[in-house]
Amino acid sequence: MKIVFMGTPDFAVPALKRLAADGHEIALVVTKPDAMKGRGNKVQASAVKECALALSLPVSQPEKVKGNTAFIEQLQTLAPDAIVVIAYGKILPKEILEIPPHGCLNVHGSILPRHRGAAPIQWTILAGDEEGGVSIMQMDEGMDTGDVLAESRVPVASHNAEELFDILSEKGADLIAETLAKIEAGEQLTAVPQEDALATYAPMITKKDGQLDFSRPAAELERRVRGLYPWPGTYTYLDGQPFKIWTADLAEGTPGAAPGTVLKADREGILIACSEGALLAKEVQAPGKKRMAVDAYLKGHSIEKGTVLG
Repeated sequence: MKIVFMGTPDFAVPALKRLAADGHEIALVVTKPDAMKGRGNKVQASAVKECALALSLPVSQPEKVKGNTAFIEQLQTLAPDAIVVIAYGKILPKEILEIPPHGCLNVHGSILPRHRGAAPIQWTILAGDEEGGVSIMQMDEGMDTGDVLAESRVPVASHNAEELFDILSEKGADLIAETLAKIEAGEQLTAVPQEDALATYAPMITKKDGQLDFSRPAAELERRVRGLYPWPGTYTYLDGQPFKIWTADLAEGTPGAAPGTVLKADREGILIACSEGALLAKEVQAPGKKRMAVDAYLKGHSIEKGTVLG
Protein backbone atom coordinates (compact mmCIF):
# COMPACT_ATOMS: atom_id res chain seq x y z
CA MET A 1 0.00 0.00 0.00
CA LYS A 2 1.04 3.58 -0.52
CA ILE A 3 1.18 5.24 2.89
CA VAL A 4 1.82 8.66 4.33
CA PHE A 5 3.14 8.28 7.88
CA MET A 6 2.61 11.08 10.41
CA GLY A 7 4.29 10.93 13.82
CA THR A 8 6.81 12.62 16.06
CA PRO A 9 8.14 10.88 19.23
CA ASP A 10 9.87 7.58 20.01
CA PHE A 11 6.48 5.93 20.47
CA ALA A 12 5.88 6.06 16.71
CA VAL A 13 9.27 4.73 15.60
CA PRO A 14 8.63 0.95 15.86
CA ALA A 15 5.56 1.29 13.64
CA LEU A 16 7.47 3.26 11.00
CA LYS A 17 10.21 0.63 10.96
CA ARG A 18 7.67 -2.19 10.80
CA LEU A 19 5.68 -0.70 7.91
CA ALA A 20 8.86 -0.07 5.94
CA ALA A 21 10.04 -3.64 6.61
CA ASP A 22 6.65 -4.99 5.49
CA GLY A 23 7.22 -3.50 2.08
CA HIS A 24 4.66 -0.70 2.11
CA GLU A 25 5.46 2.26 -0.10
CA ILE A 26 5.95 5.07 2.40
CA ALA A 27 5.51 8.05 0.11
CA LEU A 28 6.13 10.65 2.81
CA VAL A 29 6.93 10.90 6.51
CA VAL A 30 5.40 13.94 8.18
CA THR A 31 6.71 15.09 11.56
CA LYS A 32 6.83 18.25 13.64
CA PRO A 33 9.57 20.82 12.94
CA ASP A 34 12.94 20.50 14.64
CA ALA A 35 12.85 22.07 18.10
CA MET A 36 15.26 23.25 20.77
CA LYS A 37 15.62 20.70 23.54
CA GLY A 38 17.76 20.02 26.57
CA ARG A 39 19.74 22.31 28.82
CA GLY A 40 21.88 23.51 25.93
CA ASN A 41 18.81 24.47 23.87
CA LYS A 42 20.22 22.64 20.88
CA VAL A 43 18.00 22.16 17.86
CA GLN A 44 17.05 18.49 17.60
CA ALA A 45 15.10 16.50 15.06
CA SER A 46 12.21 14.33 16.20
CA ALA A 47 12.75 10.61 16.72
CA VAL A 48 10.53 9.93 13.71
CA LYS A 49 12.56 12.21 11.46
CA GLU A 50 15.80 10.54 12.51
CA CYS A 51 14.28 7.15 11.78
CA ALA A 52 12.92 8.27 8.41
CA LEU A 53 16.27 9.66 7.31
CA ALA A 54 17.98 6.43 8.37
CA LEU A 55 15.49 4.56 6.17
CA SER A 56 16.06 7.03 3.28
CA LEU A 57 12.42 8.13 3.35
CA PRO A 58 11.24 11.60 2.28
CA VAL A 59 10.35 13.93 5.18
CA SER A 60 8.06 16.94 5.48
CA GLN A 61 7.88 19.20 8.56
CA PRO A 62 5.09 21.72 8.07
CA GLU A 63 4.69 24.38 10.75
CA LYS A 64 0.93 23.87 10.50
CA VAL A 65 -1.41 21.57 8.62
CA LYS A 66 -4.78 23.30 9.01
CA GLY A 67 -5.17 25.84 6.22
CA ASN A 68 -1.82 24.83 4.71
CA THR A 69 -2.89 24.69 1.07
CA ALA A 70 0.51 23.70 -0.29
CA PHE A 71 0.85 20.80 2.13
CA ILE A 72 -2.70 19.57 1.50
CA GLU A 73 -2.11 19.72 -2.26
CA GLN A 74 1.12 17.73 -1.78
CA LEU A 75 -0.82 14.98 0.00
CA GLN A 76 -3.52 15.02 -2.70
CA THR A 77 -0.85 14.65 -5.38
CA LEU A 78 0.74 11.73 -3.54
CA ALA A 79 -2.69 10.05 -3.36
CA PRO A 80 -1.89 7.63 -0.52
CA ASP A 81 -4.09 4.60 0.09
CA ALA A 82 -3.99 5.37 3.83
CA ILE A 83 -2.47 7.87 6.23
CA VAL A 84 -1.08 6.37 9.44
CA VAL A 85 -0.97 8.78 12.37
CA ILE A 86 0.86 8.05 15.63
CA ALA A 87 1.40 10.80 18.21
CA TYR A 88 1.90 13.39 15.49
CA GLY A 89 0.93 16.26 17.76
CA LYS A 90 -1.35 18.24 15.43
CA ILE A 91 -5.08 18.02 14.68
CA LEU A 92 -5.83 17.00 11.09
CA PRO A 93 -8.48 18.99 9.21
CA LYS A 94 -11.29 17.46 7.20
CA GLU A 95 -9.44 18.19 3.94
CA ILE A 96 -6.69 15.76 4.94
CA LEU A 97 -8.97 13.16 6.54
CA GLU A 98 -10.83 12.81 3.24
CA ILE A 99 -7.76 12.28 1.03
CA PRO A 100 -6.99 8.54 1.41
CA PRO A 101 -9.62 5.98 0.36
CA HIS A 102 -8.89 3.89 3.46
CA GLY A 103 -8.87 6.94 5.70
CA CYS A 104 -6.51 8.20 8.37
CA LEU A 105 -5.68 5.44 10.85
CA ASN A 106 -4.52 6.52 14.29
CA VAL A 107 -2.60 4.33 16.73
CA HIS A 108 -3.67 5.53 20.19
CA GLY A 109 -2.03 4.43 23.45
CA SER A 110 -5.13 3.36 25.37
CA ILE A 111 -8.28 1.27 25.10
CA LEU A 112 -10.68 3.84 23.70
CA PRO A 113 -12.87 5.59 24.75
CA ARG A 114 -10.84 5.55 27.96
CA HIS A 115 -8.06 8.14 28.12
CA ARG A 116 -8.65 10.22 25.03
CA GLY A 117 -6.10 13.01 24.77
CA ALA A 118 -2.42 13.79 24.88
CA ALA A 119 -1.08 11.51 27.63
CA PRO A 120 -3.05 8.24 27.62
CA ILE A 121 -0.26 6.00 28.85
CA GLN A 122 0.63 8.12 31.87
CA TRP A 123 -3.03 8.46 32.82
CA THR A 124 -3.60 4.73 32.48
CA ILE A 125 -1.14 4.28 35.35
CA LEU A 126 -2.26 7.35 37.32
CA ALA A 127 -5.87 6.16 37.23
CA GLY A 128 -4.94 2.75 38.58
CA ASP A 129 -6.21 0.84 35.54
CA GLU A 130 -5.44 -2.86 35.60
CA GLU A 131 -5.23 -2.95 31.80
CA GLY A 132 -3.68 -0.66 29.23
CA GLY A 133 -3.41 -1.10 25.51
CA VAL A 134 -3.49 0.37 22.04
CA SER A 135 -6.39 1.10 19.71
CA ILE A 136 -6.50 1.58 15.95
CA MET A 137 -8.99 4.33 15.29
CA GLN A 138 -10.51 5.59 12.04
CA MET A 139 -9.90 9.29 12.56
CA ASP A 140 -12.66 11.88 12.38
CA GLU A 141 -12.66 15.59 13.19
CA GLY A 142 -13.00 15.05 16.96
CA MET A 143 -10.22 14.41 19.45
CA ASP A 144 -9.80 10.63 19.55
CA THR A 145 -13.51 10.10 18.88
CA GLY A 146 -13.40 7.97 15.72
CA ASP A 147 -14.60 4.39 15.32
CA VAL A 148 -12.26 1.69 16.64
CA LEU A 149 -11.04 -0.89 14.12
CA ALA A 150 -8.80 -2.98 16.40
CA GLU A 151 -7.33 -3.06 19.89
CA SER A 152 -4.69 -4.93 21.87
CA ARG A 153 -4.66 -5.11 25.68
CA VAL A 154 -1.82 -5.60 28.16
CA PRO A 155 -1.71 -5.77 31.98
CA VAL A 156 -0.35 -2.62 33.60
CA ALA A 157 1.05 -4.57 36.59
CA SER A 158 3.87 -2.60 38.24
CA HIS A 159 5.18 -1.00 35.06
CA ASN A 160 6.24 2.62 35.05
CA ALA A 161 5.31 4.89 32.15
CA GLU A 162 8.61 4.35 30.33
CA GLU A 163 8.19 0.58 30.43
CA LEU A 164 4.56 0.77 29.35
CA PHE A 165 5.50 3.14 26.52
CA ASP A 166 8.00 0.60 25.19
CA ILE A 167 5.52 -2.28 25.43
CA LEU A 168 2.68 -0.38 23.79
CA SER A 169 4.83 1.11 21.04
CA GLU A 170 5.68 -2.43 19.92
CA LYS A 171 2.07 -3.56 20.32
CA GLY A 172 0.98 -0.58 18.26
CA ALA A 173 3.45 -1.45 15.52
CA ASP A 174 2.13 -5.01 15.37
CA LEU A 175 -1.49 -3.91 15.40
CA ILE A 176 -1.23 -1.31 12.64
CA ALA A 177 0.77 -3.77 10.51
CA GLU A 178 -1.96 -6.40 10.98
CA THR A 179 -4.70 -3.88 10.25
CA LEU A 180 -3.10 -2.68 7.02
CA ALA A 181 -2.50 -6.28 5.94
CA LYS A 182 -6.21 -7.02 6.37
CA ILE A 183 -7.19 -3.90 4.43
CA GLU A 184 -4.77 -4.78 1.64
CA ALA A 185 -6.23 -8.31 1.49
CA GLY A 186 -9.69 -6.85 1.06
CA GLU A 187 -10.93 -8.02 4.45
CA GLN A 188 -13.86 -6.05 5.79
CA LEU A 189 -13.01 -4.53 9.17
CA THR A 190 -15.67 -3.90 11.78
CA ALA A 191 -15.69 -0.24 12.83
CA VAL A 192 -16.99 -0.02 16.40
CA PRO A 193 -18.35 3.39 17.44
CA GLN A 194 -17.06 4.64 20.77
CA GLU A 195 -19.43 5.09 23.69
CA ASP A 196 -18.96 8.75 24.47
CA ALA A 197 -20.59 8.33 27.89
CA LEU A 198 -17.66 6.10 28.91
CA ALA A 199 -14.98 8.51 27.71
CA THR A 200 -12.30 9.83 30.04
CA TYR A 201 -9.66 12.38 29.18
CA ALA A 202 -5.88 12.31 29.51
CA PRO A 203 -4.66 15.91 29.47
CA MET A 204 -1.08 16.86 28.76
CA ILE A 205 1.29 16.29 31.68
CA THR A 206 3.10 19.29 33.20
CA LYS A 207 5.95 19.58 35.68
CA LYS A 208 3.51 20.66 38.39
CA ASP A 209 1.83 17.25 38.13
CA GLY A 210 4.96 15.77 39.67
CA GLN A 211 4.50 17.31 43.13
CA LEU A 212 3.54 14.67 45.69
CA ASP A 213 0.71 15.50 48.05
CA PHE A 214 1.09 13.26 51.10
CA SER A 215 -2.45 14.06 52.22
CA ARG A 216 -3.44 11.60 49.49
CA PRO A 217 -3.38 7.79 49.89
CA ALA A 218 -0.01 6.10 49.43
CA ALA A 219 -1.39 3.87 46.66
CA GLU A 220 -2.23 6.96 44.61
CA LEU A 221 1.24 8.46 45.14
CA GLU A 222 2.99 5.21 44.24
CA ARG A 223 1.11 5.24 40.93
CA ARG A 224 2.12 8.86 40.43
CA VAL A 225 5.79 7.97 40.88
CA ARG A 226 5.45 5.25 38.23
CA GLY A 227 3.10 7.16 35.94
CA LEU A 228 5.33 10.25 35.69
CA TYR A 229 8.59 8.34 35.20
CA PRO A 230 10.93 9.49 33.74
CA TRP A 231 9.34 12.87 32.88
CA PRO A 232 8.52 15.06 34.68
CA GLY A 233 9.32 12.80 37.63
CA THR A 234 7.90 13.30 41.10
CA TYR A 235 9.14 15.50 43.90
CA THR A 236 8.49 16.91 47.33
CA TYR A 237 10.36 19.50 49.40
CA LEU A 238 13.05 18.86 52.01
CA ASP A 239 14.22 21.87 54.02
CA GLY A 240 12.51 24.09 51.46
CA GLN A 241 14.38 22.57 48.50
CA PRO A 242 12.96 20.32 45.77
CA PHE A 243 13.66 16.67 46.53
CA LYS A 244 13.00 14.20 43.72
CA ILE A 245 11.67 10.72 44.34
CA TRP A 246 12.47 8.51 41.36
CA THR A 247 11.22 5.14 42.59
CA ALA A 248 9.09 4.13 45.55
CA ASP A 249 7.14 1.22 46.99
CA LEU A 250 3.94 0.96 48.97
CA ALA A 251 4.42 0.27 52.68
CA GLU A 252 2.51 0.17 55.95
CA GLY A 253 2.29 3.44 57.82
CA THR A 254 1.95 4.44 61.45
CA PRO A 255 -1.63 5.17 62.57
CA GLY A 256 -2.08 8.84 63.43
CA ALA A 257 1.16 10.00 61.80
CA ALA A 258 0.80 13.38 60.07
CA PRO A 259 1.02 13.13 56.25
CA GLY A 260 4.51 13.92 54.99
CA THR A 261 6.22 12.82 58.22
CA VAL A 262 9.37 10.70 57.83
CA LEU A 263 8.73 7.55 59.86
CA LYS A 264 12.21 6.18 59.28
CA ALA A 265 15.18 6.63 56.95
CA ASP A 266 17.62 3.76 56.50
CA ARG A 267 19.19 1.65 53.78
CA GLU A 268 15.76 0.23 52.83
CA GLY A 269 14.41 3.68 51.99
CA ILE A 270 12.74 6.79 53.36
CA LEU A 271 9.34 5.86 54.80
CA ILE A 272 6.88 8.75 54.45
CA ALA A 273 3.44 8.85 56.07
CA CYS A 274 0.44 9.43 53.79
CA SER A 275 -3.25 9.83 54.57
CA GLU A 276 -3.54 6.08 54.08
CA GLY A 277 -0.47 3.87 54.33
CA ALA A 278 3.05 5.07 53.60
CA LEU A 279 5.39 5.59 50.66
CA LEU A 280 8.86 4.05 50.81
CA ALA A 281 11.17 6.18 48.65
CA LYS A 282 13.94 4.02 47.15
CA GLU A 283 15.80 6.36 44.78
CA VAL A 284 16.08 10.11 45.34
CA GLN A 285 17.81 13.20 44.04
CA ALA A 286 18.66 16.43 45.85
CA PRO A 287 19.19 19.73 43.96
CA GLY A 288 22.49 19.74 42.08
CA LYS A 289 23.13 16.08 42.90
CA LYS A 290 22.89 12.88 40.94
CA ARG A 291 20.06 10.43 41.26
CA MET A 292 21.01 7.74 43.78
CA ALA A 293 19.69 4.96 45.98
CA VAL A 294 18.60 6.11 49.44
CA ASP A 295 21.37 4.05 51.04
CA ALA A 296 23.98 6.05 49.11
CA TYR A 297 22.22 9.35 49.78
CA LEU A 298 22.13 8.78 53.55
CA LYS A 299 25.89 8.23 53.65
CA GLY A 300 26.32 11.94 53.02
CA HIS A 301 23.06 13.35 54.35
CA SER A 302 20.96 12.90 57.43
CA ILE A 303 17.16 12.74 57.45
CA GLU A 304 15.84 12.46 60.98
CA LYS A 305 12.72 10.59 61.97
CA GLY A 306 9.93 13.14 62.37
CA THR A 307 11.14 15.37 59.52
CA VAL A 308 8.17 16.69 57.56
CA LEU A 309 8.40 16.70 53.78
CA GLY A 310 6.34 18.89 51.48
